[in-house]
Formats: sequence, structure tokens, C-alpha cells
Amino acid sequence: MKIYDFAFAPNPRRLRIFVAEKGLKIPLEQVDIFAGKNRTPEMLAKNPAGGLPVVELDDGSCLAESVAICRYLEGLHPEPNMVGKNSREQAVIEMWNRRIELGLFAAAGRAFQHTNELFKARIKQFPEYGATQREAAAQQLQWLDAQIGNKPFIAADRFTIADITAEVAVDFAAQAAGVAADPALKNLARWYESVSSRPSAKA
Repeated sequence: MKIYDFAFAPNPRRLRIFVAEKGLKIPLEQVDIFAGKNRTPEMLAKNPAGGLPVVELDDGSCLAESVAICRYLEGLHPEPNMVGKNSREQAVIEMWNRRIELGLFAAAGRAFQHTNELFKARIKQFPEYGATQREAAAQQLQWLDAQIGNKPFIAADRFTIADITAEVAVDFAAQAAGVAADPALKNLARWYESVSSRPSAKA
């Protein structure tokens, strides 16, 4: 098994953190998205959608989409549990994971795509729309602060994939979309300091 990875992209980072939390050692092969290496015929044969990460299994078959890969690895290595111990917990963790994906992560991604020079030759950019998405990402950070409250983790009594998604989304919003969390968001700041101090955060 090996992972096709790109060190500077958020979704591959989600998988790297998950793998690190599981204590697994899976070889990484870098595929430069900026140079379009993820869209070569060889890579499109592994993932027709062209995204990363991709896991190539020992039989040569491939799995794509970071959360799908995490679920596969969870099935092989159930502990520490990261996606839910029963159907109720799985549903709650998935609910929070999707809320963060569709809210903060998506808004930050649209802001990045519509305002960054990197995408000028790739898509028709609407900078004004990108600016509105920066505002949406900032609003999502405020919403997340309120939802976290005094909880140590987002979706369960322990660190889960929902915390991974939120951690990566907060970093991506700041680094790629220029939307840093307001220090006045005390709940978010406390939670973020805790999760970003885990060894897996450096994966």
C-alpha cells in the first residue's frame, strides 16, 4: 500500500493526520498538483477525478477521497477509534465532519480559487465572489466557536476525524484564503491550541 500525496494540499493532509493518529507507516509518493502531475494519464487511471490523496493497494487497485480512505483504514485498524464506535456515534461524527466540510472548508476553498493567482489559468475567477466567500469563512469560524463551547473535542469525547477536518480547515482558511481565526473566539482558540499540539498535526 502507498499513498499518492501532495504536501501542500489540505485533503492529503487530512489523511496524513489520520494515518499518524493510527500509528501507521504508509509510504508516501509526492504528486505535484501545481505542476499538473495529478492529471497525467497515469494518475487519471488511478483516480479519474484527478484529486489527491489516492491510496494504491497491494493488488494495484486504488481508492480516492480522503474520508473514504480513512474509513477503509479504520476498518483495517479499528483502534484508536476515529469514526465512531456504534451507529449513533458514527452518525454524529459524520454530521460534524460534513458540517465543517460544507461550511468552513468549502468557503475557504472557493475564496482561494477565486482570488489566488494560481487559479487564473485554470478557472474563470470572480474576485468579488471570492471576497464574499472570505466573509462566509469568517462567519463559519464564529459559528464553530459557538458550537465548540467548552467541549474538548468537536463530535465525541475524544479526538476524531471531525477534529482533523476542522483543524485542517482552520489552517487552510488562514494560509490559503487569508481568513485567520479572530483571537476573540476563545473556544475555538482553546480547542485549536489543543489539537494543533498533537504530534499528528505535523504530519
